[in-house]
Amino acid sequence: MNAEVLAAGGEIKPGEHWTGSLFGLTVNLDTIIGTLIAAVIVCGAGFYMARRATKGRPSGLQVAFEALAGWVQGQIRDGMGLRAPRGVVGLCITLFAFILICNWLAALPSEHWIPPPTSDVNLVYPMALLVIVWVNVAGIRAKGAKSYFGHFTKPYAFLAPIEFVTQYFSRPLSLALRLFGNIFAGGIMVAVIGLMSAYVLWVPMAAWKLFDMFIGAIQALIFTLLTLIYFTEAVGSEADEHAH
Repeated sequence: MNAEVLAAGGEIKPGEHWTGSLFGLTVNLDTIIGTLIAAVIVCGAGFYMARRATKGRPSGLQVAFEALAGWVQGQIRDGMGLRAPRGVVGLCITLFAFILICNWLAALPSEHWIPPPTSDVNLVYPMALLVIVWVNVAGIRAKGAKSYFGHFTKPYAFLAPIEFVTQYFSRPLSLALRLFGNIFAGGIMVAVIGLMSAYVLWVPMAAWKLFDMFIGAIQALIFTLLTLIYFTEAVGSEADEHAH
């Protein structure tokens, strides 16, 4: 949550961060700490599950991971054929798990100090940029630079500028802002609910926390699904040709 309810007058100021200075640059320390917390949780869960994985009686964490991996692999198989770009499965699984944990930090009582880092554009923009760059690299490797960039001129060459803007500006912006907007709006709602009387505050707050976690899971899923769609558009047809 990047919103703070001020005691004087109950004024809401969204977008405020706990900042610090690093190498002469102003950084949002709350976003950095939240990102590190989410990364530690995801990596820790991954290492734990890898050491405890079994075919006998899998743990709930293993079942969840296998379900996520199966869904990603199914989407890739249906959209790209059997020759998916190297690393795409791992990227999508990692993105989903990382974004989910980031979003679910809103459920902790420390959200006023460590808000969900996905409610800060300084995190979601780099994630969207990572996806777009990786998609283009995968497309060029699969089809060759001439063939890949040639699709900008189809079906008509004069539409190339529009395709270029869509690919390199509209997509990363929409991918990032969709995630940011929903998580940021959840923080504002918590701030608004915080203006209610203390003796009834816990009822709407508890209900909103549960709803916020649901929205967080949906947004993680949407970000991952759009990433898969972008990869499918970049390499899908070529992968299908090789598969056949």
